[in-house]
Amino acid sequence: MILCIETATDICSVALCRDNRVIALKESEEGRSHASLLTVFIEELLAAADLDAGTLDAVAVSKGPGSYTGLRIGVSVAKGIAYAASIPLIGIETSLSMFHGFRESVKEKYSFMPDDLFCPLTDARRMEVYSAVFDSDGKMIRKTSAEIINEKSFSEFPASFRIFLFGDGAGKCRDVIKRDNVIIETSYRISASSMCRPASEAYSQHHFEDVAYFEPFYLKDFLTSKPVKNILGK
Repeated sequence: MILCIETATDICSVALCRDNRVIALKESEEGRSHASLLTVFIEELLAAADLDAGTLDAVAVSKGPGSYTGLRIGVSVAKGIAYAASIPLIGIETSLSMFHGFRESVKEKYSFMPDDLFCPLTDARRMEVYSAVFDSDGKMIRKTSAEIINEKSFSEFPASFRIFLFGDGAGKCRDVIKRDNVIIETSYRISASSMCRPASEAYSQHHFEDVAYFEPFYLKDFLTSKPVKNILGK
C-alpha cells in the first residue's frame, strides 16, 4: 500500500493506492487548507483502512513545481512519515501525475491518436505557467519549465498534431494561443489519485528519494513582496 500526497496547488489531496488502484481518497479544494487538513486526511484514511504508517510500503509525494507553501507542507509531512515509519519516500513530478490523471479522466470523451501531445499547465504568476509536454505514451518530450503564455506558445510542434492543454493554468491560454489543433480542458482537477500509477512504477523500480536531502522541485525562487513600511517606521 502506498500513501500518495498531493499539495502542489490549492487542492489538498491524499490517496491510498495498491496494485495501481486507488483504495481510498480524501481531498478538499478549499484554498490554503493544507496545513490544517493534510495530517487529518492521512489519519482518517489510515484509520478507515485499519493501517498505521509502519504497515505502508511507501509514501509518495508530488514534488512540484507548484505552490511554494503547498509543496513545503506536503514534502515535510511525507518526509516525516517516511523517517518515522522507516519506509521508502517517492517523489513524483507534478506534471507526470497530471498526465496520467488527465488521460484517465477524459478517455471516454476523446479518441486519442498516436500523434497527440499532452501539456499539463500549473498556474504561476500573471500569464506564467509551469508546463511540460508528453507524447501519447507518457514520454516527456519537453522538460518542465516556467513560461509566459503568448500567441506563439507551442508553435514548435507540428500544427497537424493535437495538443491537449489542461490544469489550473490552462485557462490562461484561451484567446491567446493561435496554434491550430489546441484542445483546452479547464475542468481537469489535480488529485493524489493520479499519482497511483507513477508511484507504483517508481516503487517497483526502487526509485526512492533520500529522506534527509530531498527537497521540492520549486523551479523558481520564492519571491515575497517588499513591505511598504516596516514596524520601526523606517
